[in-house]
Amino acid sequence: MKKLIFGLFLTLFLSAVVAAQENRLGNQPISSSEIYQNIEKLGFLGSALFIAAHPDDENTRLIAWLDNQKMARTAYLSLTRGDGGQNLIGPELREQLGMIRTQELLEARSIDGGEQFFTRANDFGYSKDPEETLEIWERDEVLSDVVQVIRKFQPDIIINRFDHRTAGTTHGHHTSSAILSVQAFDLANDKGAFPAQLKYVNTWKPERLFFNTSWWFYGSEDAFAKADKTNLLEIDNGDYFTSTGYSVGEIAALSRSRHQSQGFGSSGSRGSSTEYLEFLKGSFPTDKSDPFSGINTTWTRVQGGQKVMAQLNKVKETYDFKDPSASLNDLLELRKQINALDSGYWRDLKLEETDLIIRDLIGLYAKATVNQPFGTSGESIKLEVELANRTIANLDYQINDNPAVNFEKSKGSVAKNKSVTIEGILNIPENEAPTNPYYLEEEGSLGMYVVDDPNKIGMPEAAAAFQIPVILMFDDQKIEMSLPVIYKTTDRVRGEIYEPFNVVPEIAISVENPVYVFGNEEMKSISVNIKAFADVSNVTVFADIPNGWIQPMVKQQPFSLSKGESRSYTFKISAPTGFSEGEMKVYVNTGDKKFDKEVVNISYNHIPDQQLVRSATAKLVNPGLSNLAQTVAYINGAGDDVATAIEAIGSKVFKFEPSEVPADLSKYDAVVVGIRAFNVEPEAMASLQNRLDTFVKNGGTLVMQYNTDRGIPNDVLGPLEISLSRKRVTDENAAVTFLDPENKVLNVPNKITQKDFEGWVQERGLYFPEKWDPAFQPILGMSDKGEAQTDGSLIVAEYGDGHVVYTGLSLFRELPVGVAGAYKLLANMISLSKTKPNLETKQDQKF
Repeated sequence: MKKLIFGLFLTLFLSAVVAAQENRLGNQPISSSEIYQNIEKLGFLGSALFIAAHPDDENTRLIAWLDNQKMARTAYLSLTRGDGGQNLIGPELREQLGMIRTQELLEARSIDGGEQFFTRANDFGYSKDPEETLEIWERDEVLSDVVQVIRKFQPDIIINRFDHRTAGTTHGHHTSSAILSVQAFDLANDKGAFPAQLKYVNTWKPERLFFNTSWWFYGSEDAFAKADKTNLLEIDNGDYFTSTGYSVGEIAALSRSRHQSQGFGSSGSRGSSTEYLEFLKGSFPTDKSDPFSGINTTWTRVQGGQKVMAQLNKVKETYDFKDPSASLNDLLELRKQINALDSGYWRDLKLEETDLIIRDLIGLYAKATVNQPFGTSGESIKLEVELANRTIANLDYQINDNPAVNFEKSKGSVAKNKSVTIEGILNIPENEAPTNPYYLEEEGSLGMYVVDDPNKIGMPEAAAAFQIPVILMFDDQKIEMSLPVIYKTTDRVRGEIYEPFNVVPEIAISVENPVYVFGNEEMKSISVNIKAFADVSNVTVFADIPNGWIQPMVKQQPFSLSKGESRSYTFKISAPTGFSEGEMKVYVNTGDKKFDKEVVNISYNHIPDQQLVRSATAKLVNPGLSNLAQTVAYINGAGDDVATAIEAIGSKVFKFEPSEVPADLSKYDAVVVGIRAFNVEPEAMASLQNRLDTFVKNGGTLVMQYNTDRGIPNDVLGPLEISLSRKRVTDENAAVTFLDPENKVLNVPNKITQKDFEGWVQERGLYFPEKWDPAFQPILGMSDKGEAQTDGSLIVAEYGDGHVVYTGLSLFRELPVGVAGAYKLLANMISLSKTKPNLETKQDQKF
């Protein structure tokens, strides 16, 4: 029984991996030369697993070389999904950013040829120490995931991106990824390690472990040149592939450029290039230019594989680049021989690869599509399966029974260079759960996601909810394939587009803002949008609010909504006196059904559309603050929601791109610059220098949020010189010292106390200045455990009649989650140049 369960698990795993690859590549145009390269790959039975901490940590040059030159099965295991990073293309952070970066990695792998895996570890933000990282990550759980991926993937070689021996010198996540990999290398073959996994996977002994080093890890090229290279492999990975017209460097750049949320667009390189691998464990290679040397990577590693190898050689020898389909019979014979082998890792994988080659060989086009992007439980939707045969005389097919789909015709034949469309009905089962990332179904901890199904651990995403099983028949052989049901549309600009098909609740609720900031006893209107994804009636809307907050009783008149229709509903909510915060939960009743979810759609052209379904909530906060700034100009940066937070405390905000800032800024009380604006728009920001200088001299307040230290001169960050560093405080609970307790920014119009630094999330701040013009006064001191205090998190200077503020505090993280103290400090910053008027005037906006 154990062998049966394991065999089923392995088959499902391999099918899921190949299917995921096929979903992005299988119906892309593929040349005769590329088909031949894939045939050549059938002859290499070796695998490599690259391990690091985050999306974009991977070495795309090495992955591209391993897959395309060595023709090894290659994968990247990213321990996290990059949830704790920044986003250069939009406002999404945390789990939504992790969703984007997951898809960016899958897009990257579809280019360089690798596969993608993850653990359950949550990127909780920058960490300076692997001890802290492994404590927050729940070390044994993440180690278990690494071991399980190794047992599933069965790599011959493992390559670490980072050095396990350098704790404290780099990101704690980086070092931790290497530490766990070194441990997992031995544990994967230990039956006593994580024995519960052995119901689904077998133990596995990788042959060798490497560290992908370079001169950077030695501090300089000169130091690296002098280093002992006895244990280093030196690999020339500058190969050029005539089959694709790309070099390794060009493939790697295209792959890395998919990390658009991180601004990692890269230029391709051509010509010779060198990678270095430091041998760490296992058997030492027999050839220091080949990490696989000494490992049997031919068909002789499989019992009965010699016959397969002979047939494969025949296929290669007789391959006709002008007519690839002429190799069909030889490939079918090869498939028959592979299928006759005892079931096992390489037999099952190479059978899947051969099936994909045969489908490419005949020019198969196969899609299962619907004409709407979503459906609800119990809904029936028209479905079309299109099959096109481009090269062979006739292609016989059969569509297997599927409980969710009814077809008018399930068998048929497609003539050469013809296509057929088989119509059916997709019946979404009653109580079908809405589409959601599998690792977000349950609430996780700071460092870990919750995944109950062991089959899903390691996978980048769950398979599509609805699959159409299709069989292609070639005489006595049948090739089975599953077509995910997807949404097809035609855009007038982008042309033919395919996106995931999602299940949604019948009603989705969205609260207009994630956070509402109140004053004492203030009443606010909170707008809620109710959208129907199906015809619904007898709709009533309710809200649960925190204790002490007041919601007047309103008699509702139930209403109906047609599919696609939306309606706004407004709640009147009043705050209590004094500091108070809590969560407002919104739900809708339709007779005997209750709906309480928001549907978040994430749409960017470089990745498939993504859907997140979460509770419909908003945070209510009464921080007890005043704000003197009536009008604020906000200069957009890399993407944040700080402008929304400024509006929430009563200022009227005018948002501008750096290139669109008006010449006259005198009507604004403050100008706030978004995060990383000087990094992402350096020329446009530089052109604003004189304008901002004049604005501050004439009495305005300029507030600049964090930028990275890369390539920014000291004299471009506003009117006064500022020199940035990489200093940061990663402990969100780190003690804060008031360096200038009498400074206006800590006292007017709001008294800032230690309590205002409670409840912060992820970090205190990052990229603090280390040097600044003498006019600046440092306001706050802080540090991580065991480090010297840094004083650059918030610096303020008087300049002319106005004020200049630079802060590396992570307001862009704190404000969207409703940290009250962050709102009070923000109000003080933008109010600096305003003289506090009589409390009864309208200028003093009390919150």
